[in-house]
Amino acid sequence: MSVFQTGARAVHQELTVEADLFKDSMRHLAGAVSVITVGRGNDRTGFTATSVSSLAIDPPSVIVSLNRDSSSWPVLQRHGSFCVNVLAHDQRHVAESFAGQGGRKGVERYQDAQWQELATGTLALANALTVLDCELDDAIERHSHGILIGRVRALTLRRNAEPLLYWHGAYRHITAPIAK
Repeated sequence: MSVFQTGARAVHQELTVEADLFKDSMRHLAGAVSVITVGRGNDRTGFTATSVSSLAIDPPSVIVSLNRDSSSWPVLQRHGSFCVNVLAHDQRHVAESFAGQGGRKGVERYQDAQWQELATGTLALANALTVLDCELDDAIERHSHGILIGRVRALTLRRNAEPLLYWHGAYRHITAPIAK
């Protein structure tokens, strides 16, 4: 709903957008592909996301969007931390695994990759483009999703690697060299 002020009274107007048209519109946004890991031990899972953004430098923090119907939502609530693994162009198989391709769920999603434990106890992908190990600061529930605010407790960087991108429903990578 949108509210417009006209003189002394507010006018309420219902604005609707067709879901398929909105999805098509959002596919025009190229996004870095990240795998978000949550949980510990046998109580771990994760998901593939392009909805990751920096929030602040002081304190270092990020925001991530998570569907509350996801199997990751209750695990995140139990453990209170998550790890943002920004994927390099050679890690598409990890993105597909965490997107559930091949029916992978929970700990099965961690197969075929090397992982290391960081400060919060959540697993980080070895050789990711960058890793942000986060303590959950807040989860704001809106509509079907939770907006996760994570305070970065540790990070790693892989220099001189290209990012894996998602655009128009497909994985992509940058082919032009970076000017130095």
